[in-house]
Amino acid sequence: MTNKDNIINNHPCFGPKAATTGRIHLPVSGSCNIGCRFCHRVLNKTEHRPGVTSKVITPEESIGVLEKALKICPEIKVAGIAGPGDTLATDAALKTFRLIDKHFPELLKCMSTNGLLLNEKADEIIDARVDSLTVTVNAIDPEIEARLNKFVIYHGKKYDALEGAEILIENQLKGLEKVAKSGITLKVNTVLVPRINGKHIGEIAKKVAGLGAEIYNIIPLIPTFELANERAPYCFEIEQARKDAEQYVNVFRHCNRCRADAVGVPGISEFADEVFSDELELTETFSHG
Repeated sequence: MTNKDNIINNHPCFGPKAATTGRIHLPVSGSCNIGCRFCHRVLNKTEHRPGVTSKVITPEESIGVLEKALKICPEIKVAGIAGPGDTLATDAALKTFRLIDKHFPELLKCMSTNGLLLNEKADEIIDARVDSLTVTVNAIDPEIEARLNKFVIYHGKKYDALEGAEILIENQLKGLEKVAKSGITLKVNTVLVPRINGKHIGEIAKKVAGLGAEIYNIIPLIPTFELANERAPYCFEIEQARKDAEQYVNVFRHCNRCRADAVGVPGISEFADEVFSDELELTETFSHG
């Protein structure tokens, strides 16, 4: 079985065949480098959405967490890092993946990123033996992206919405192409905000598929933060967006919009409370930059 077959069969965020397979998200990436207007990163145990975790842990702590998680939920086949900030904004995620590769080589390693630093850090991702990469691309038109992100912090400098969008999109697209050529299985996520990028989905899908993305996932907006007044897409709008995308790329339809500390089989079991117990000290590390 090839590595891509392994991912499709065992990664619940990449293929329906893995519907009974478990995953763990290790919340080691507390910092972020873009200001998404729909993202409100917080520490709590109650909200079920991306960007939320009960705590941020260190790469070294992640190994103990994994040992505990595998005892509680042996169905786990994937160790992923999806925040709560961006995985490339610091070195924590890549360090964690290298530790996982050493201590748990049988686990698939999955990374999610906004892609701002993807182009320049692609070689490090490849060297860390990441198996699958998810990049959130919400627009390939800077005018549209600027309505979704209010700023970008790039190499220590803060750029406003439009200029930041131009930098972000350029780095995302160059990085996608570079990573795809390495053989890493590549998925693109898009947050669907009907009034802003609802008519843009087909263009995004066509572009990223041409660069090597194999799977495309449309995430319905959860109205919050600065887009709290935008409505969530209706079911027919989600389906239309999927139809627009699947002209160019395989569309994933089973996303659970998981927390950054999710543990278990998506939609079936959740063990985050047991795994991320108070044995690990709570660390407040959220920041932009």
